[in-house]
Amino acid sequence: MVETHRVISESTENTMATKMRQLVCFSLGRNNFGVDISKVHEIKRMAGVTNIPDSPHFIEGLINLRGDVIPIVSLRKRFNMTEKAEDGENRIVVIEAPDATIGLLVDSVTEVLRISDSQIEPPPKLLSAGVELHYIEGVAKVGEDLLIVLDTDLIFSEEEFKAISALS
Repeated sequence: MVETHRVISESTENTMATKMRQLVCFSLGRNNFGVDISKVHEIKRMAGVTNIPDSPHFIEGLINLRGDVIPIVSLRKRFNMTEKAEDGENRIVVIEAPDATIGLLVDSVTEVLRISDSQIEPPPKLLSAGVELHYIEGVAKVGEDLLIVLDTDLIFSEEEFKAISALS
C-alpha cells in the first residue's frame, strides 16, 4: 500500500510539472508574441476605429463591439516600434485587462499554441523586440523561433490604465 501511494504521488508531481498553457500568438514585425488565451475575448479584423483627439500616443481609437465602447491600443506604438501601414492582415485582439476590456492592434494573429509551462523561460536581460522587461512573463522556444510571452496585466502603467479606462 505504501508503494502504491508513492507511485501516485510521483504521477501527480509529473502531471503538475507539465502543466499546459494555450497562448494566442501574434506578430509585430519580425517578433512573435503570445498572450494567455484565458485573457482573450475575441479576435477581430481591423475596421471602424474612431480616432480620439488628445489621447495617449499609443491609443489608435475606439470601436463599438456589440454595444460596448472598446479602446484600441497599437502595440507597435506602445512598444515604440516603427509604424506599419494596414495591409489587411492587421487584427484586434480583444483582451480583459485590469478594470477594462481593451483591443490590442497587432500585425497579424498567427496561431493558438499549446505549450508546457516548462517551455517558458525567464526573459533574458536584453531583448531586441523593444519591449521593457516588466511586461514579459517569459520567452518560449518554438521550433527555431522565439515567442515572447506577455503579461497583459503589466503592459500599461497604472496612469495609462486610468487613461484607457476613461475612454471606455
